[in-house]
Amino acid sequence: MRSLTRWSTLPCVLVLVLATAGCQPDTAPATAAEPPPKVEPVADESGAISVAPMAPEPPAPEPAKPAPAANKDPRTDPIDWSPVALAPDVAWLSCTLDYSQHGDGDPLQSLDRDSLDAALAGCAERGVLRLRYDGRVTSDFAALVERVTRVADALGIRKRVLDLDSTGGLVEDAIRAGDFIAASRWTLWVREDSMCHSACVFVLSAGDVRRITGQVGIHRLIRMSSTATTRAELNAELRVVHERVRDYLERNGSSVDVADLMMAVPNRSLRMLSDDELMRYGLDGVNAAQDDLDRLRLQRECGMDFVSRRDAFARAFDRKCREHDSDLDQLNSCGLALRGDFGFPDADCPAESPLSEFDLAQAEPAADDEPDQLPDEQQDAATGEATGTMPPATASPAG
Repeated sequence: MRSLTRWSTLPCVLVLVLATAGCQPDTAPATAAEPPPKVEPVADESGAISVAPMAPEPPAPEPAKPAPAANKDPRTDPIDWSPVALAPDVAWLSCTLDYSQHGDGDPLQSLDRDSLDAALAGCAERGVLRLRYDGRVTSDFAALVERVTRVADALGIRKRVLDLDSTGGLVEDAIRAGDFIAASRWTLWVREDSMCHSACVFVLSAGDVRRITGQVGIHRLIRMSSTATTRAELNAELRVVHERVRDYLERNGSSVDVADLMMAVPNRSLRMLSDDELMRYGLDGVNAAQDDLDRLRLQRECGMDFVSRRDAFARAFDRKCREHDSDLDQLNSCGLALRGDFGFPDADCPAESPLSEFDLAQAEPAADDEPDQLPDEQQDAATGEATGTMPPATASPAG
C-alpha cells in the first residue's frame, strides 16, 4: 500500500486537491439495464491531485525546452541541478526492455548530474534506456524526467521508455513533465501489474507511443481550500485550471473530452477507461500529434514506401496484437514477430522502424561460453555475409 505524500502549507497560495475517501463495498445498486462504465472506489492511500492557482494565460514553460540534441551538454542548459533526493523504491533504471526476465533495473535515489551520468553510462552503447517509476506525480518526478532526458541526450541515448505505475499527484507537475516528455521522444508503458490514475493520465497523453495493459482511471478535481458555497462558485474556481488542462490535452494529441469526463466522476471514485476509450481519447497507441510530425519527416528521410509500410504495420498491430494480448511482454513480442511481414527493420532506416528500441536493447554481447565464434560472427556481419537466421539487411550499425 502506498502512503500519501505529506503536503506542506504554502502561504498565500490556494491549493486544489482531489479529495480522497474510501467507499463502502457493494453499495451501488444495479438499476440500469445497460452496465454503466466501470467506476471503482478510491482507497485512502491513493494519490490526490493538487493544483496551484493558475493564471488564464499559461506561464512561461519550466524549463525552456529546446529541441533535444545528442551532442548538447545538459550542463549548459537552463536547468536547475540543485540536489534532489528521491524517495526510496520509486525509480529504477535499466538498459534492457525485458522486465519479466531482468526486473526493473538498478534503483535511483539521487538526481545530481554525476549520479545520473554513472547510472546511464551503461545504456550509452546500446542507445536505449527504460526508466521505471512507481510513485506519485510530484515536482521530484518532473525533475527526474527532465534530468534523465538531459543526460540521455548528452550520451546519445535516443530511445527512452518511461515505465509508469502511479496513482496520481500534482496537476501542475504532471503538465510540466508531460510537456517535457512531448519534446523529448519518450515511449510510455503501463504494464499489466501497474496503473495510471488521476494526474498520471496527463503524463500518459504526452508520450510518442503509449503501450497499456494496466489500469487507467480518472476522477474529478476539487479545491481543498475552496470557500465556495454553491456549485456555480465552485465551478468558477475550477474553470481556469480546467481550461488549461483542455489546452494541454489538445496540444498533445489527446481528446479534450477527457477533461470534461473527469468533471463528471465523483472525487471519491475512479472511472476506469476501457481499451476502446483509451484509443478513442488518444491515450493509447501512437500519439496522433507526433504521428503527423513523424510522417512529414519520414517521407523526406525514408521515402513514401517506408511510410506506407509503417502505416500498414500499425493497422495490423492494432488488429492482431491488441485484441489478444493482455500482457505487455506478449504485446511487444506480437509486434516484433509481425513487423517482418512488412519489411522491418528497414535496411535504410532501421532506427525509424517500428519497435526499433528492441533491436538496440537486444544487442547482447556474445555468450562467454562461445569466445571462439565471436570474431567470425563479427567479421561476417561487417562484410554483409551473415550466415545465421538474420538477413543481411538487418545487420546494420543501428542495431
